[in-house]
Amino acid sequence: MCVNSCKSNINNFTIDVDNFRVLIEDGAQLVDVRTYDEFEENRIGGALNIDVQKSGFIEKADSLLDKNKKVAVYCRSGRRSKKAVDLLRKAGYEAYDLDGGILEWKKTSTVL
Repeated sequence: MCVNSCKSNINNFTIDVDNFRVLIEDGAQLVDVRTYDEFEENRIGGALNIDVQKSGFIEKADSLLDKNKKVAVYCRSGRRSKKAVDLLRKAGYEAYDLDGGILEWKKTSTVL
């Protein structure tokens, strides 16, 4: 039976801003999973927008992403990106989400 250990393993693919930046610099595909309006308001440069809340999320990801490359995923605060990473990993992608989302990115980075 699983008590504390299972809870901590729900999503262990969340990384901090510094490691997220390294992931991007190393050539990971960058995906913003917020709504189109949020994406248009501000985003990390070079990001693709694939709204995780819309139907067909994986189908759109399959049409835009390469399963042979890592995927760096972010949203506003981290909740949607965790969901997206779970879906992407189940579909065969090596995906990681940004802890704290773009809000955390903006605290430590002057580049959007």
